[in-house]
Amino acid sequence: MSFYGFGEYITVAKKKENAQKSIEKLRKKNPNISPVIINGNAIAKKWWGKAWNTNLESYADLKNRIGRGRSYVRHGAVLDLQIKTGQVEALVQGSSSKPYSVLIQIDELDQGKWTRVIEICNHRIDTMETLIAGEFPKEFDELFKESKNGLFPSLKEIHFQCSCPDSAVVCKHIAAVLYGIGARLDNDPILFFKLRNIDFESLLKKSIEEKMKSMLQNADKNSKRVIDEDEVFDLFGI
Repeated sequence: MSFYGFGEYITVAKKKENAQKSIEKLRKKNPNISPVIINGNAIAKKWWGKAWNTNLESYADLKNRIGRGRSYVRHGAVLDLQIKTGQVEALVQGSSSKPYSVLIQIDELDQGKWTRVIEICNHRIDTMETLIAGEFPKEFDELFKESKNGLFPSLKEIHFQCSCPDSAVVCKHIAAVLYGIGARLDNDPILFFKLRNIDFESLLKKSIEEKMKSMLQNADKNSKRVIDEDEVFDLFGI
């Protein structure tokens, strides 16, 4: 403790060093931990990660806590982040020596919204690769991020728990994990579909079938070759 009752100032480099030590300690017990590592100033650089964070920053109720969350994730405080179907489990290093446990649960995407998105996008996104890369017309960008009918969750669709003593509904540790999700989506956008419980493989298969059908029609001939489901996913590395 420093003078005047304030906590001792800790440099950014020291925070990162402490986080790394915590990661190494955790890895001895669980080699499968997946820390969030931010390289550079931007938490996310690609469409899905940036869109997630933009949606996060639109929540008026989070504005007082969001800055601390950005700082925490940049300093490597999110020691482990696991995205599962409909939920995220994480460990965040705070002021205590023991990391805090964070659980974030996200409601399944309303089927009506997803059906509407598919209908509007049908035949207008060339490949699933362009969808994953976020390379589509601006009108789709606006559709996906629309607050009422888009793909990203509203604040009422997200439910939070943290083991820290902070009485706020959204503490800085939860905010850090929310930003960590954006960083993770930057590396693997398919996790977004898992998080919102969207059957991405069925969507992929439908897209491929529609594309093959179109190709055969353009070639004005039928094919006797049928691609099995496993072959389809192997072909696209899924």
